[in-house]
Amino acid sequence: MNRTEALAAVKEAILSVAPNADVDGLPGDAPFREVLELDSLDFLGVVTKLAERTGYHIDDADYPALDTLEGAADFVAERAP
Repeated sequence: MNRTEALAAVKEAILSVAPNADVDGLPGDAPFREVLELDSLDFLGVVTKLAERTGYHIDDADYPALDTLEGAADFVAERAP
């Protein structure tokens, strides 16, 4: 999965939990959980959807890397075979 596909997967995961979120208007370096006011369960839903979409296992220790759109896209793209 390249970086563009990874970013699309992250946005799709966010939209699955917050369908009205303006993911295209989110700054890449902004903590999307705070900006979109996602609670812990919403964030877990994003992580779960992202794991399902990519097929990658995501540990609790990986959550800080998923704080921003850019960080999450990097995380996903770096795990691509």
